[in-house]
Amino acid sequence: MGWFWADTTSSSAAPHPIPTGNASNSPPPSCPMHQKTTTPSAPPPSAIPQNEAPSSRPSEPTPSYVSKLNPLNYMPTHISNKRESDHQSVSLPLEREESTIPRGDGQGMWDYPSPQQMYNAMLRKGYTDTPAEHVEAMVAVHNFLNEGAWEEIKGWEARFATGLSDGYRRCSMGEENTPRQLAIEALKNRKATVEEPTLLRFQGRPNDPTPKARMLGFMAWLYPSQFANNPPFDRHDWFVQRHLPNGQTKQVRYVIDYYSGPPEPTGEPVFYLDVRPAIDGPTGAAERMVRWGTDVWWRASGGSVREELAREKARQAS
Repeated sequence: MGWFWADTTSSSAAPHPIPTGNASNSPPPSCPMHQKTTTPSAPPPSAIPQNEAPSSRPSEPTPSYVSKLNPLNYMPTHISNKRESDHQSVSLPLEREESTIPRGDGQGMWDYPSPQQMYNAMLRKGYTDTPAEHVEAMVAVHNFLNEGAWEEIKGWEARFATGLSDGYRRCSMGEENTPRQLAIEALKNRKATVEEPTLLRFQGRPNDPTPKARMLGFMAWLYPSQFANNPPFDRHDWFVQRHLPNGQTKQVRYVIDYYSGPPEPTGEPVFYLDVRPAIDGPTGAAERMVRWGTDVWWRASGGSVREELAREKARQAS
């Protein structure tokens, strides 16, 4: 789902909402640009004719496919924004939408591809059976999901960027009260300069299920009546630059699983995102445990009831 272009020249269009319609508007089983690419291997020695003397003139090395990929997003450096294929039955918009996701290099925001660029990219990956008339709706879904993923990442960063102890305090009253905690904190520190996280780079890994996705799949096989067999249709790793209180920065990897759900009665497609820090060390594991554990304890111990009783007691005392 993460098709960003790294060049900064763009023609931004107004953000469009997630499209309505039937399930054909949903993205393909996995983003075609996220298929793994391999570097062509050198021909075996037997492929070189033995009866010919090797040329004394050194041959120029041929750039590999991987060397032509943008290191920021693992995609081709240039995708044409022009109609190039006879397979295309309709004209597609050329305007590119600017995201709300800041780039880690400080060069503004990441740009989404235009529908024409996405269609050309899909053809390059061999998806020649993609109906061109559906591409614009697919771009809308794609952009919508990426914006949602970034909002989830910002939520994690707002909780834990200043440390585990602050994160525990912010999460201690459960998920339902954390936004209020963060809003109160923002009002108290409104004069302080808080740097937002930025996206350094990302990588699509649809063929590498996360351990959590594997576990859910195993549980669906073991207890089919209790767990739905609905594996994610895509997986991303986003590398985020976290700004620490001491002025330094830290790279944090986030893992994102993309799930599709039953469509709404109106036909609108439904998607779910599971966004969490990768367990690359004890900090990532601790952040996940704190956020999950505090919410479970708050609900299991009747935290909301205690808060309501305390408010009622305070009203009666006044």
